[in-house]
Amino acid sequence: MTRVLHVLDHSLPLHSGYTFRTRAILTAQAAAGYEVRGITGLRHLGEGPDPETVDGLTFHRTPGAASGPPAWREWREITALAAAIEQLAGTWRPDVLHAHSPALCGKAALIAGNRLGIPVVYEIRAFWEDAAVSNGTSHERGLKYRLTRALENHVVAQADAVVTICQGLKDDLVLRGTDPAKITISPNGVDLALFGEEAPREPALAAELGLGDGPVVGFIGSFYDYEGLDDLIAAMPALVERVPNARLLLVGGGPCADALKTLAEASPAARAIHFVGRVPHHEVERYYALMDVMAYPRKASRLTELVTPLKPLEAMAQGKLVAASAVGGHRELIADGLTGTLFAADDPAACATALAELLANREVWDARRIAGRAHVAVNHDWARNIHRYQDVYQRLITRSLDSAIRKAA
Repeated sequence: MTRVLHVLDHSLPLHSGYTFRTRAILTAQAAAGYEVRGITGLRHLGEGPDPETVDGLTFHRTPGAASGPPAWREWREITALAAAIEQLAGTWRPDVLHAHSPALCGKAALIAGNRLGIPVVYEIRAFWEDAAVSNGTSHERGLKYRLTRALENHVVAQADAVVTICQGLKDDLVLRGTDPAKITISPNGVDLALFGEEAPREPALAAELGLGDGPVVGFIGSFYDYEGLDDLIAAMPALVERVPNARLLLVGGGPCADALKTLAEASPAARAIHFVGRVPHHEVERYYALMDVMAYPRKASRLTELVTPLKPLEAMAQGKLVAASAVGGHRELIADGLTGTLFAADDPAACATALAELLANREVWDARRIAGRAHVAVNHDWARNIHRYQDVYQRLITRSLDSAIRKAA
């Protein structure tokens, strides 16, 4: 039975797109007969035992805390995680180290893998230097950006195999000089077993939120600048002019929450815009049930052009209509007019027009929902996706065994 140790930035019980993808991968691999565990670095700040079992999955922790000036602090993170991997391998020896971005995890896995003689797979979910720019914590081409990119390139070059979540990331790595044969795509996916019948709409909750009879455009997620929620709010006056009963429901929170609320309060369509704030994960379905269209108006940037998000897939899996900006990450997931609606990025007027036309054409709603869910089932179901890893693992394990035999001969 193949043993895989996933090397992670953070994990459950913390909730994020990162931890949900991790849960889906490990759960699907365990169901397929793998022995899997995870180990997190010093950036996992959740309180809990070591090891910790969540949703039937085992996660080990790296003890301690990193401190010191930039670069030195990150190096201490890497060495601490590498040491923790080696210690765990003394009692639970994996066949493969599967490290997930950021590159700090990848470098730690390379150090440990080299010492232990275990092959390393490095999976890139996003280029973290671009994510830092989009989050406003870094500047493109600044020193931090260049150092992070250099470390990423180093880890990609040294890893035995590389996995990306989409074609955009693979294409960028190939432009940097990576052999395309070294890269496997394992796209964002959904555990369809988690999505049964849609939760019933709660009229009392809709009334409490002031939604009336709708239709309701919704967003559930983190409020970062690159998500383009300011453009969605700016689109509301034109949308309400064409669809007077339309409402916008925003569920979540994040760095831009206060600015977005201020923008909404000043809007001519302020009465049609409603914020809920963060809600417990087990209650999210109640709010999905109130929404007719899920909107994802991401702004155009390197991050959004290269990286595919998870939320539109989850929405399609739940039978929701999807409208999204036509950035590269969305174009890779959504077929305009078939599984969803695409509109020009950074353009509130285009957003308003697309939403108004979709809300007006209810006769296409059922076909869109069916097509969206079918697309997820065929192309993004984790029960299928995890087999993409199998060939990679087996190739590396065979190569490792052959190398050990040659050394022993």
